[in-house]
Amino acid sequence: MRLHELKPAAGAKTQRKRVGRGIGSGLGKTAAKGHKGQLARSGGGKGPAFEGGQTPLQRRLPKRGFNNIFKKEYAIVNVKELDRFENGTVVTPQVLIDAGLIKKVKDGVKILGTGELTKSLTVQVKGVTKSAAAKIEAAGGKVEVV
Repeated sequence: MRLHELKPAAGAKTQRKRVGRGIGSGLGKTAAKGHKGQLARSGGGKGPAFEGGQTPLQRRLPKRGFNNIFKKEYAIVNVKELDRFENGTVVTPQVLIDAGLIKKVKDGVKILGTGELTKSLTVQVKGVTKSAAAKIEAAGGKVEVV
């Protein structure tokens, strides 16, 4: 057997039903839909989630939780990641993006206190934790919340 000799199994490929193509086709007039009724109509029938008039599943289940639409989402950076900058660098959100530490600023940048810092930096961000601020200032740096 060769590639050009391959054929699908017998009966695997059937022609589609072409309805509404005249009386001689056997599928004309009502186009295989019968007379009147819901299923004969355009767009007729029930949706996939219809449960015969029973209260649908999405209405039977209890609703839980709450989404705060005013929640602030910060891009976070740990103190240890700031150690890559030179002494005296002014660290701004744009500098962090250029360095590849964050992808987007979102609602601002927040510095967290994980790790140690040995360089003296000026950090200008939206938020900073107490431990992070203490470590930055202990290394001789400055924190400016903008």
